[in-house]
Amino acid sequence: MATSENKMADTGEKIFIGRGEQPAWLTLGLANRHGLVTGATGTGKTVSLQVMAEGFARAGVPVFAADIKGDLSGIAEVGEAKDFILKRATAMGLAFQPDQFSTVFWDVFGEQGHPVRATVSEMGPLLLSRMMDLNDVQEGVLNIAFRVADEQGLLLLDMKDLRAILSFVAEHAADLTTQYGNVSKQTVGTIQRQLLVLENQGGAKFFGEPALALKDFMKTDSDGRGMVNILVADRLMESPRLYATFLLWMLSELFEELPEVGDPPKPKLVFFFDEAHLLFNDAPKALMDKIEQVVRLIRSKGVGVYFVTQNPIDVPDKVLAQLGNRVQHALRAFTPRDQKAVAAAAQTFRPNPKLDTTKVITELGKGEALVSFLEGNGTPAMVERVMVRPPAGRIGPITPEERKAIMSKSPVKGKYDTTVDSESASEMLQKRVAGTAAPADGPAGGGGGGGVLAQIGAIVGTIFGTNVKRGKLSTGQVIARSVTRTVTNQVAGNVAASVGKSLGGAMGSSVGRALVRGALGGLLRR
Repeated sequence: MATSENKMADTGEKIFIGRGEQPAWLTLGLANRHGLVTGATGTGKTVSLQVMAEGFARAGVPVFAADIKGDLSGIAEVGEAKDFILKRATAMGLAFQPDQFSTVFWDVFGEQGHPVRATVSEMGPLLLSRMMDLNDVQEGVLNIAFRVADEQGLLLLDMKDLRAILSFVAEHAADLTTQYGNVSKQTVGTIQRQLLVLENQGGAKFFGEPALALKDFMKTDSDGRGMVNILVADRLMESPRLYATFLLWMLSELFEELPEVGDPPKPKLVFFFDEAHLLFNDAPKALMDKIEQVVRLIRSKGVGVYFVTQNPIDVPDKVLAQLGNRVQHALRAFTPRDQKAVAAAAQTFRPNPKLDTTKVITELGKGEALVSFLEGNGTPAMVERVMVRPPAGRIGPITPEERKAIMSKSPVKGKYDTTVDSESASEMLQKRVAGTAAPADGPAGGGGGGGVLAQIGAIVGTIFGTNVKRGKLSTGQVIARSVTRTVTNQVAGNVAASVGKSLGGAMGSSVGRALVRGALGGLLRR
């Protein structure tokens, strides 16, 4: 039996999760139908997550997971054949084979992993409002600021750019009120203060360049195994709203960027969202609707989303209904409220006449779980009580020295580790335009190169403030300098378009056109 299980797990068709009366398999072809891992603290959720991540990686599926306590990092090192591990493996007829998995560590703060960054424009007003806990009025003004920036083709890169556009909105509040609705300087001031709070939480390190390329999450190693991407989230969890919004932004980016693939033989990526209740706590209805939409539609992009939390009732019903693969560890029922939560959890499973699900949930030992995975054409299997298989990688955290060694061999080493300051982009653009123009008092004939080009150079210089002393810049010039990727058709026409193409990347694509946003307000990279 063990040989059959190992062979089946290695073929890429199914992942062996554990054994009860029958072996429990997670079918890869149905893994993009999402899933849920629940249970009280200390009951084995992290080990179950590691077992699933290892199975996906063996099958060539890249994995992303947040590591809040540091325990998941052990997946990067070879497991140890400890007595309790061998005993569990033997009990389920499994030959324990220690292993390790190619791992990339990420960290918003850049301390224990490669930095993860996005531009303010890519984050968008909806998620940024959530991150800063803005009310409806404040969110409306922030939307106006983004609308102004988008319509002018301005990419807001970092906090400085956002402050600059907000200052511009405050200074021109009367004009903008006529076009977009009420804008008050007091509201802008409140947003600025919330920005300061976000900066104090470390949010400023998240905004900037180089921005994360999601393709770097979707890699396989030289053996064809999926890379395991671990977000180091112990410090990030000190700001729960920042943590939840960051992961939601990643989901929205995957949703917007990846092509439709239907139901592939195996997922393109599996995304584990730990402490998932933080995503839904106090979320306004508009955001909840967007979350439900993204979860519902992202499966056709080949992405499986697995929420990890204590109780299924932490997840809204509309989202819960889309989570087909379930692993439930023990819950405690000491109070009437706890008992209701246990009963609610039991009701989320397809009943098994051999099990009193409500009773069993409170009796499960560490490493035991109730499981129900999709089978056949996507029907949930009856719930079964199983012992989860031991992971092949190390159980528990790695050492700082081991982490350093792993990062030194990372496939993205050097790509994100140094912040790129694009503030000089405006000056560079001005120099390129001015370099093609003759002096204004030169010949007006065809060989002189003056005339219109010289005037464009002067206009660009005026807008960006490069021909004005720094202390005398106007607000508009401050905006133009701070929001670095800026040039419009009104300024440079075809010359700016050609320069934008030569600069390439997001800057070139932003020349002379309004920017387009997706379902959760993020900037579409198209």
